[in-house]
Amino acid sequence: MEQTAVSPLDQLIYLAKLTPADCPSDAVLLSRVSLADWLVCGIAGASEPVAEKMQAFAASEAGTASAASLFGGGEASARTAALVNGTISHALDYDDTHFDHVGHLSVGIYPAALAMAEVQDATADELCAAFLTGAEAAIRTGRVLGAAHYNRGFHQTATAGAFGATIAAGRLAGLNDMQMRAALSLCATRASGLKSQFGTMGKPLNAGIAASNGVEAAQLAGLGLSSADDGLFGPQGFVETHADSPEAFLAGFSELRFMENRYKFHACCHGLHAMIEGLRPLAASVDLADVEWLQIRTNPRWLRVCDLKTPRTGLEVKFSYAWLAGMVLSGLETGDRALYTDALAANRDLAAFAKKVEVVADASIGDQQGAGTLTLRDGMTRSYSHDLAAVVPPSELMERVAGKAKTVLGPRAAPVLELMHRLNDGPRAVSARGIGALIRRA
Repeated sequence: MEQTAVSPLDQLIYLAKLTPADCPSDAVLLSRVSLADWLVCGIAGASEPVAEKMQAFAASEAGTASAASLFGGGEASARTAALVNGTISHALDYDDTHFDHVGHLSVGIYPAALAMAEVQDATADELCAAFLTGAEAAIRTGRVLGAAHYNRGFHQTATAGAFGATIAAGRLAGLNDMQMRAALSLCATRASGLKSQFGTMGKPLNAGIAASNGVEAAQLAGLGLSSADDGLFGPQGFVETHADSPEAFLAGFSELRFMENRYKFHACCHGLHAMIEGLRPLAASVDLADVEWLQIRTNPRWLRVCDLKTPRTGLEVKFSYAWLAGMVLSGLETGDRALYTDALAANRDLAAFAKKVEVVADASIGDQQGAGTLTLRDGMTRSYSHDLAAVVPPSELMERVAGKAKTVLGPRAAPVLELMHRLNDGPRAVSARGIGALIRRA
């Protein structure tokens, strides 16, 4: 497509019209990987306590069901379904992460896209295309807001992610350029989400809020609700009020940043994964009791995210360097979501080991890197390092997601694996309503 956009907002609107043919084939394939991964996380999350509460909330709503399916069963209005499914699919904190965006893309955008795709009776191909453009919009918005926005306490999954959800929902709803402009500006007055909720049920709710805001903004704009000309990048808009020194907008579409998306194969905060991957090779030859001291070096950003010294609950364990390090060296499977219980937080061996762990901020280490040194009782030292940024082909990632589905879902993985096979064969033959039926049954 010929690019005619000028302002950042115009570029986001233009982005919403990109077709799969305009995008790199690997980006299209990666959007299908994200769909499969999101479904695994959502189906697994449906058994979490927060899911029961969100289902109860949906049942209390007076809105008319509109063929928008809910993880765990039932239907709701598109906006409520997006809220519920976004929250449930982020309940395990086992979903993908984009480090430019500084947040989770699938859990904030796919729930909005699926809800609207079901209402519109779209195909899986159209669903994935809407997600891909929404994800790219969220990434570019997140880059403008910058690391300072995140470090200040905002959760970009919810803030920048809401604009991606709006793009995805608006595209599927068939909004024209003026309506999409209004939708993005309306979203700007709704987008919200704080990191202070981490370790509580409010954290996954942030993802649901992003998805819900996207559907709401698209539906209101479709009804003709007016808004500021540019509520996102304009005067007193979202960027001006939420970013002290906004970074430059990434112009042009020759290279989609979505290709930098990363997937989780450990059921905890992504900021811990480089450490986990680095320590795993050492676990086979190091006994937890033989460790005298462990120094973990990480990017300063993560200290305010996943360095809980004494987690009180299973949820809080997912944000603790010390606990996860002890789990790895104890031989526990960090990909097993069932391990993250309140009893794990009270484990005496892990609590004792945590006192031997020192977490150090190191600005020379990137967001996706981790390094450290183990000192053993006999004085010997062992070092580790790992970088999550290594490129993995979409085909290999889909295989790893299939393995994740089997581990996390057990027998319930069968319909997801079948869907993944059909997506690889040709997503045009799969309907969004068929995917909705899958998540109701699983």
